[in-house]
Amino acid sequence: MPEAASAPAVRATIGDSEFDRDTAVTPREPGVYDIDLSAGWTIISAVNGGYLLAVLGRALADTLPHPDPFTLSAHYLTASQPGPAVVRTQTVRTGRTLSTGQASLFQRDAQGREVERIRLLASYGDLDALPDDVRTSAEPPAIPPMDQCFGPEDGPAPVDGSSAIMDRLMLKLDPSTLGWALGKPSGKGEMRAWFGLADGREHDPLSLLLAVDALPPTAFELGLKGWVPTVELTVHVRSRPAPGPLRVSITTRNLAGGFLEEDAEVWDSADRLVAQSRQLARARLG
Repeated sequence: MPEAASAPAVRATIGDSEFDRDTAVTPREPGVYDIDLSAGWTIISAVNGGYLLAVLGRALADTLPHPDPFTLSAHYLTASQPGPAVVRTQTVRTGRTLSTGQASLFQRDAQGREVERIRLLASYGDLDALPDDVRTSAEPPAIPPMDQCFGPEDGPAPVDGSSAIMDRLMLKLDPSTLGWALGKPSGKGEMRAWFGLADGREHDPLSLLLAVDALPPTAFELGLKGWVPTVELTVHVRSRPAPGPLRVSITTRNLAGGFLEEDAEVWDSADRLVAQSRQLARARLG
């Protein structure tokens, strides 16, 4: 598989990268963590949902006895903003192979009242302890080679502050899912891309939580414009990813009543399906 395009001369490492620093939580007391949500992971003025899921995922990894997220289901209650936040976690159950916990992220509103932004229920285990037995009919997405795909740097300059997260990603989109950028959306509700972190950090289970929610919305290829906020996002982490860029495929089959689903698959450089997700999102019609 090809290496990430325009790889940095000095690659960041897992544990020492911008993503790790910006998702790091500081324990205040058992089950309570402080964090300053970074403006570097915003789209327009809202903090990206995948980044927020990684923040909560890191706090739960510190709370629970098992190291790796297996399944996470998050409800996004109000839009998070860059700045101070508090994460509160609780252990629900611990077992030999799985432990389950819940986490919520809170911020203060303009009146100083504490507002819950996200509520998460998740089960954790040990990915390295899973048997090496795969029986699947799933196949990796057919994406052209990276040098035949296009990133944000290939288009017009964005409006200042409109999508800071793109500066932190290596994103190369399949040309067949870029009709929206040319004013000719396909109507198919598909988005596919090569995905990595711009500083060269390799992937781990936490960065997979970002990957499922970092591509442009499939609503763009349905002919819609504007922000598509997540209502609920469920992620299944299936394996620890191999080194190298990821391939992400997202599809929408049904837009109805102003809501749509997005089903994502994340494949690693060893052709393994390492993460899957489904989210319900709200679309702006008209």
